[in-house]
Amino acid sequence: MHSGDLLPALKALAHETRLRMVEQLLAHNLCVGALAWRLGISEAAASQHLQILRKAGLVKGEKQGYWTHYAVQSEELRRVADRLGSLPDQAGRLRDLNLELCSGDSANPRKGGE
Repeated sequence: MHSGDLLPALKALAHETRLRMVEQLLAHNLCVGALAWRLGISEAAASQHLQILRKAGLVKGEKQGYWTHYAVQSEELRRVADRLGSLPDQAGRLRDLNLELCSGDSANPRKGGE
């Protein structure tokens, strides 16, 4: 997963209501009405938030009779968390690379602060 793959999930989770939805759905698979009631929002608002979470790959719906019950895509959520957790390591590698490139090495064509 590169940063482009990470952005839709982060944007989806950046909204307080959607983050709360994910928390609720981690505990129970719920239909739109139950989510709306638990979060104190309209069913239309819950549906719109769920659509954003689905497009980001964080939630899936499964038809159960008349209702669609929603669940978190746990593996995708883990990938997002793992990717975020790896950022400090990546930053360290980039910092080391930048130090190497800016060290004034005679083999470096950009020597001299260009």
